[in-house]
Amino acid sequence: MHANFEGGSGLGEGALQPMPKAAVRAAVAASLAGLLFGFDTAVISGVTEALRQHFALSATGLGIAVSAALWGTLVGASVAGGLGDRLGSRRVLTWIGVAYLVSAIGSALAGGMALFVAFRFLGGLAIGGSSVLAPVYISEVSAAARRGRLVAMFQFNIVAGILLAYCSNWLLALALPADIAWRAKLGIAALPALFFAVMLPGIPESPRWLASKGRGAQARVAADRLGLDAMALASTDQSDARLDWRRHRRPILLAIAIAAFNQLSGINAILYYLNDIFAAAGFTGVSADLQAVAIGLTNLVATMVAMTVIDRVGRRPLLLTGAIGTTLALAGVAAIYATGSGAQFLLPLLVLFIAAFAFSQGAVIWVYLSEIFPTPVRARGQALGSTTHWVLNAAISFAFPVVAQFTQSLPFVVFALAMAVQAVVVWRFFPETRGVDLEELAARLSH
Repeated sequence: MHANFEGGSGLGEGALQPMPKAAVRAAVAASLAGLLFGFDTAVISGVTEALRQHFALSATGLGIAVSAALWGTLVGASVAGGLGDRLGSRRVLTWIGVAYLVSAIGSALAGGMALFVAFRFLGGLAIGGSSVLAPVYISEVSAAARRGRLVAMFQFNIVAGILLAYCSNWLLALALPADIAWRAKLGIAALPALFFAVMLPGIPESPRWLASKGRGAQARVAADRLGLDAMALASTDQSDARLDWRRHRRPILLAIAIAAFNQLSGINAILYYLNDIFAAAGFTGVSADLQAVAIGLTNLVATMVAMTVIDRVGRRPLLLTGAIGTTLALAGVAAIYATGSGAQFLLPLLVLFIAAFAFSQGAVIWVYLSEIFPTPVRARGQALGSTTHWVLNAAISFAFPVVAQFTQSLPFVVFALAMAVQAVVVWRFFPETRGVDLEELAARLSH
């Protein structure tokens, strides 16, 4: 049977009490890392042809240029957790903001391929670090009653950043000559990066992290600013901060599972190869731009809906609903390819898939990962889940076109089966974390 952890007193939890301005500012500032994450991930789609021509790239060279950020993301996600647990999420996020800024300017001004790859790799480090530390920080400075919605702002900003990159690419392409536009598309990310880096020093460090380091007086000051119950911080575990299988087996397994199912849905492979998916089905009635807009808007709207209900209905119901919706949508896509008919239903099915994913896994993954580990190892636990996410992202995105060239339906059959399995696993093993104090969650999941 599944465990239900709902309840708990919560740190400054009162659901109807207004949030202190400092708490709102802290959560919003950290969530802007998601905007940079999404923008930096998507902006490359608008400069690939310019890169090919400017640097005289072969197919292999273009692949290196485009994938540089992904390899940086893998490294950033794997190392950010240890840095965050040792130095504090806010401090490391400030460095990440600087990395975004340098990456944007450097990529825009790069005079050679080697420099371009180096600056894009730096941007990838920032993306990976953001995926670990921004959700951790927001989770630790939020009252339990609002934690889901506030952490989900990170995912909302990722989606908003992707749309912003598409719009920016389109507008700059219209306004500037081609030989300048591609540099402007990359460089404009410096503006939100600068804003992010400037905002962070003005927000408090996580009181939970301070308490875990034995800095009780500073923790109480930070807790007061954020409207949290400083007395409850005394229960923060200050024991040896090692991520240990014997002590943390349950949260480790939950982190790996939610990250793995997130990518086994095929979300990134579908987004990366969206145009190829339509072309393989013989579907040419919708332009690439309109496809991206339809998918992007669906993603944004569904994420907004999920943010409004995640703290009301909980994490498990969203995951279960999404697993069923994605299973049905993916099975429908597989049927179109298997039968060679029904191409007119491909766009609606993919819109249904994106809506179901964004409403469930897209909104929940970063929230759930940020909740299930104790404070001393929370960033490293988040890093474990995030690294699992990025490794599978790379593997599935590589394997998708290789498998699809032999049989278009098989990848979607695999994705649909994975989502069906996810529904069973979530129902059977995933505890509900809505409204539960982080310290109480840590104690319950350690048994």
